[in-house]
Amino acid sequence: MTMLRHTMLLSFCAAVSLTALSAARAADSDTTTPPVATETTTTCTDGKIWNEEKKECLAPEDLKPAEVTPTEGTPAEEKPPEAEEKKSQRDIDDTLYEAAREFAYAGQYENALRALRAASDQEDPRILNYMGYNTRKLGDMQLGMTYYKRALQKDENYILARSYMGQALIEQGDIEGARVQLVEIRDRGGENTWAYRALLQSLGGERTTY
Repeated sequence: MTMLRHTMLLSFCAAVSLTALSAARAADSDTTTPPVATETTTTCTDGKIWNEEKKECLAPEDLKPAEVTPTEGTPAEEKPPEAEEKKSQRDIDDTLYEAAREFAYAGQYENALRALRAASDQEDPRILNYMGYNTRKLGDMQLGMTYYKRALQKDENYILARSYMGQALIEQGDIEGARVQLVEIRDRGGENTWAYRALLQSLGGERTTY
C-alpha cells in the first residue's frame, strides 16, 4: 500500500468515526419522557433535594460527593485518585441536573436554577442549556438565549439545546431561525429524536426542504 493510499484510508476512517460519534452524541441528547416526581417535589420545600441515602431533604449546595474509601494497602490519609474524585463530583452534578428537570416540570423554575448553580461544572452543556430554559421560562429571553449559545459553543452537536433555542426563536417571531435549527438537528443525526419532533411540532409540523 502506497503512503498516499494509506493516508487516504486513515482520513476516511477518521471521518467515519467522527460521523458516528456525532450521531451518538445527538442520540444521547434526546429527552423522551418527563422526570418521575420524587420526594424532591412531593415532600421537600424551599428548593431542597431529596437525598435517598440520608433520607432527608438537603439544600443543593450541601450535596457532597461520596467519600472514596482508600484501597487496601493505601495510607488512610492519602487522597483518593483524581479520577475517582471527578467521577464522584459528576455523580453529584447528575443528581442536581435531574433535580432541576423535576423542578422545571413542576413549574419551580427558581428552584431549578438554584440546583443548576450548585453544579461543579458550570460549563457542562446540559447545565448551560437548562439554565437557558429556566431563565427563559422566568421571562428573561435574552439571557436564556445567551445560555443556549454557550451550550452550543461547548458542544455544537447538543441537539437538545438546538431544539430549545429553536422554540425560543419561535417565541420571538424568528421562524426562519427556528427552521435553521431544525435542519441542524436533522443533519446531526437527530431526526428521530424528541428534540427534532418537539421543534417540528412547534413549527406547526412544517418540515423544511433545505
